[in-house]
Amino acid sequence: MEQKTVRIENTEITARIFGSFDANVRMIENSFGVQIYNRSDDDGDAVMISGESAEGVRMAADAVKYLGDMARYNETLNDQQVGYVIDMLKDGKENELSGLEQDCICITAKGKPIKAKTVGQKHYVRAISKNTVVFGVGPAGTGKTFLAVAMAVKALREKQVSRIILTRPAIEAGEKLGFLPGDLQSKIDPYLRPLYDALFEMMGAENYQRHIEKGIIEIAPLAYMRGRTLDDSFIILDEAQNSTPEQMKMFLTRLGFNSKAVITGDLTQTDLPSGQKSGLATAVRILEGIEDISVHHFTDRDVVRHKLVQSIIRAYEKYDKERAESRSESRYRADRQIKNTRAKRPEGGDRNE
Repeated sequence: MEQKTVRIENTEITARIFGSFDANVRMIENSFGVQIYNRSDDDGDAVMISGESAEGVRMAADAVKYLGDMARYNETLNDQQVGYVIDMLKDGKENELSGLEQDCICITAKGKPIKAKTVGQKHYVRAISKNTVVFGVGPAGTGKTFLAVAMAVKALREKQVSRIILTRPAIEAGEKLGFLPGDLQSKIDPYLRPLYDALFEMMGAENYQRHIEKGIIEIAPLAYMRGRTLDDSFIILDEAQNSTPEQMKMFLTRLGFNSKAVITGDLTQTDLPSGQKSGLATAVRILEGIEDISVHHFTDRDVVRHKLVQSIIRAYEKYDKERAESRSESRYRADRQIKNTRAKRPEGGDRNE
């Protein structure tokens, strides 16, 4: 029987590690085939880990240590975060977890620290820091927009830029939009609501409204970007998969001096009319590899919403893969049938007979 002990400095941290009704440690026990229990003494708390496999005990101890580091930085540990740590350890990527819990981007209006919660998010944040143009491409729930807004607020607070500009394509800007009540701003507000929500959390409603009135923060449909030059700005284009190649080119050429642009989108959720190419897909294909432009691809592992979101994304990916394989097999059979038909045709035969 193998055994390891992880020392924890106080009961509050231990309680966060174990989770509500010990749910977190049960996940670790089931994943690594170990037993975990807590013992207190004069030196603080000790988390005892035992099991038949030395490797399982080692990884379980590493999971407890890392969750303890997260808890020390005021992290509320949920099953998604615990599952992420377990998956990274199983994949032998524990070194990538080091320091992740310490990277605070900014503080919200309520005093909550905003941090990257996955290695993929950490690389995304660093890419925004180092590059002028960054594409964040990936499934829903990976924090593409939220982290981009957090980086924009940080840049504004540190006076790296003088304004924040947030934009999205209003893909239904035709007759459906016309049925909504109110003026144009009222009609486009539903499309920009995710951007409002992120800013409200970062800045607070009162501070946000003051910045809007002063023109320091601007939120507008993508069509409003035409003809402008955006200097000294942090610009975010959200839901970019719904832009056309022409709109994307127009947006990218608005970039002025001392400005930064972040373009986010999910290529699996394009709402463009059938047959219309996505400007995001085109831009990623032709711009990837250019200096000072970074393309970051998120995966389902970076999803930080409810754990079911990961399962849903994986199920759709499996479905799309099976459909693609089925279409490929159908084309192969059709080609074989054409070749066989031609092979059976008599030599010298006249097709027009």
